[in-house]
Amino acid sequence: MAATFLPTPPIITPPPPTTPKEPKPLTTNSSPKLLFSNCKTLKELRQLHCYMMKRGLCYKASSVNKLIGSCVHIATHESLHYARNAFDLFIKDEKGIVGSSLFMCNSLLRGYASTGLAQNAILLYVYMVVMGIVPDKFTFPFLLSACSKIMALSEGVQVHGVVVKMGLDKDIFVRNSLIHFYAECGDIELGHKVFDKMLERNVVSWTSLINGYAGRGLAKEAVALFFDMVEAGVEPNPVTLVCVISACAKLKDLELGKKVCAYISDLGVKANALMVNALVDMYMKCGDICTAREIFNECADKNLVMYNTIMSNCVHHGLASEVLVILDEMLRRGPLPDKVTILSTIAACAQLGDLSVGKSSHAYALRNGFEVWDNISNAIIDMYMKCGKKEAACKVFEHVPNKTVVTWNSLISGLVRDGDVELAWRIFDDMPESDLVSWNTMIGALVQMSLFEEAIELFREMQNQGIKGDRVTMVGVASASGYLGALDLAKWVYTYIEKNDIHIDMLLGTALVDMFSRCGDPRGAMHVFRKIERRDVPAWTAAIRVMAMEGNTEGAIELFNEMIKLEVKPDDVVFVALLTACSHGGSVDQGRQIFRLMNKIHGISPQIVHYGCMVDLLGRAGLLEEALDLIRSMPMEPNDIMWGSLLAACRKHKNVELAHYAAEKITQLAPERAGIHVLLSNIYASAGKWSDVARVRLQMKDKGVHKVPGSSSIEVQGLVHEFTSGDESHAENTQIGLMLEEINYRLSKAGYVPDTTNVLLDVEEQEKEHLLSRHSEKLAMAYGLITTGLGVPIRVVKNLRMCSDCHSFAKLVSRLYNREITVRDNNRYHFFKEGFCSCRDYW
Repeated sequence: MAATFLPTPPIITPPPPTTPKEPKPLTTNSSPKLLFSNCKTLKELRQLHCYMMKRGLCYKASSVNKLIGSCVHIATHESLHYARNAFDLFIKDEKGIVGSSLFMCNSLLRGYASTGLAQNAILLYVYMVVMGIVPDKFTFPFLLSACSKIMALSEGVQVHGVVVKMGLDKDIFVRNSLIHFYAECGDIELGHKVFDKMLERNVVSWTSLINGYAGRGLAKEAVALFFDMVEAGVEPNPVTLVCVISACAKLKDLELGKKVCAYISDLGVKANALMVNALVDMYMKCGDICTAREIFNECADKNLVMYNTIMSNCVHHGLASEVLVILDEMLRRGPLPDKVTILSTIAACAQLGDLSVGKSSHAYALRNGFEVWDNISNAIIDMYMKCGKKEAACKVFEHVPNKTVVTWNSLISGLVRDGDVELAWRIFDDMPESDLVSWNTMIGALVQMSLFEEAIELFREMQNQGIKGDRVTMVGVASASGYLGALDLAKWVYTYIEKNDIHIDMLLGTALVDMFSRCGDPRGAMHVFRKIERRDVPAWTAAIRVMAMEGNTEGAIELFNEMIKLEVKPDDVVFVALLTACSHGGSVDQGRQIFRLMNKIHGISPQIVHYGCMVDLLGRAGLLEEALDLIRSMPMEPNDIMWGSLLAACRKHKNVELAHYAAEKITQLAPERAGIHVLLSNIYASAGKWSDVARVRLQMKDKGVHKVPGSSSIEVQGLVHEFTSGDESHAENTQIGLMLEEINYRLSKAGYVPDTTNVLLDVEEQEKEHLLSRHSEKLAMAYGLITTGLGVPIRVVKNLRMCSDCHSFAKLVSRLYNREITVRDNNRYHFFKEGFCSCRDYW
């Protein structure tokens, strides 16, 4: 509100302080029920007022005082309006009765402040000053309370000035009111200054300041002030204790909360309902569920607020079944659930997927008119979506009269979880207005659906609309950038985060490490990793995975040892990354040792994924029989992925017989896997068994299985260009063809001979060489050479494993054209420089 400049009352000697006193009961022949103090409604009060006016009994100051006091006690806007009319009539008829008028004004101020009519209170104060009614020490606490309700800081500061001028600033009650006012208006420093100047402080003084700090999010300062109060010898009251317990809850500091509770116990304070509720909330928020439940169970007279507190906390902690148990007790013992109860219940049903109780809660909400509350409608939509009832959720959405952004977001989030991204996107486009949550939901959904380019494009559109991304946004964008392998984009994402001061927590830090790793920049990945202040297991795993992608076994083990020294307990995923590093680095002995020590030292029993890593490790090293023995000795049944690893090793080491055996096992476990048929066909083709190739491909045709074509992408000037093997559709196809001719000429002069065993078709050698020259990664490398400047690194991302001929091709190109070339295939990274590859020809 605009600041109101309050006039200063004249500095005159005020009459003695007028303390509101109860007037003596009126003596009438009427029933006692007609007395003002017995009136419970405004209607009764009006009737009594009319009755007394007819008899001339209502013109005395004492009668009007009683009338106004009763109106204030009823505490409705209508009753206060009636009181103001009575006051105006009295002032009009009885001019000059300053003392009585002051009492009436103070009563009205108290009523306005308590019912939220703060503007009326300020205007009444202005009227008092204009009429020459001098305020006293009872006036200002009510007036300051009204100012605090509407955050009227400017008006309150003026009142403070009047208090000082009138010499009332020494009064402890006035000072307490000033502390409370400044705290409520957010200027806790001014409140503390008032507190510091007090020669005498009581429990209200301390409590007002403690509450002010707690209310401004300064919970630590509030608790510290509480212990200062204790040291000063001031005994806290129940309100103080509720404030400090709530502050401990905000801090989620269980030890501090227990310390406060021990002090309360030593005081011997009997806990009232408010304190019990605060204790339950504090223990729940601090994670001590058992103690919270004990306190709750021991409370004899649980009220609605207490039930709502424990139920909402249970929802937050994922204890959905506990919510329904408490609800059952509540329904048996009372009180009746309100909208907060139903909100917690519906949220619990969503977590549990309990459609039955969810429907009942929905019906209860409809019967009691709760569905008009936005949070209830949003929760119902979310509940139906999580229970798999998309149609019901959409129906509820359609009937919401005033759809907020949160309502739209609830439906979109539910559709995304349900996998219906297409419908979610249509609804997102139809939103009258969207917020950051809407954009984050859609970006995250596109990333989950592997629509990475679309996710980046949506982020760009979000920027064009002037919406700044947050930590959640950037986790999705970083993931998309990593999967695209677009290093320039990744660097831009990291710069955006730094420029916009987006806090890099463990989740975002881990996503950035993974992003740079996938983009072939291990140095950038480790730079981010080292900047993460607190590293959890996923962060360390991401860093070890960086080493694994390079085949850097030593680096991975060094990171693991550093992690153990810092007392970070490893999980089973860490060992997957470690064993992968050993596999990519060809470190068989180290892999065997890590596999043995998993359970022996770290207490982690190898799961099927760890056995799979060992099969891959042994298979790559050519130890096919040992890999087969490991599969047969496993304590669990091998899956198709494990047999697939063995099959891939058989192709590399040209063991056709074992490949056939592994393929049969896979067909039994997962007949729908297209890649297995392709791999087996390729193994037969490499061995020249063309009749077997024809048989497998005929089986693929009968089953409707299609081979995934090899594709490679390269980022140039912020745009990603994609090529498929044999592709001639690119706009610069002619220039790419000429570049490939030049490369092949220079490579042949350097002694390069195409390895046609990688062409898995029964055609002439010349045709094989032509097909080989059009592999997707070669097209991408050629395009990189004609579109980037001398010495600029070339980075290619491929969807399949790189063949041996393309590997040799890339090594020679890196030397003859003096370029660093990075190729990320579906298995690992290859860093080519000066004719050598980081994998040392082991992949």
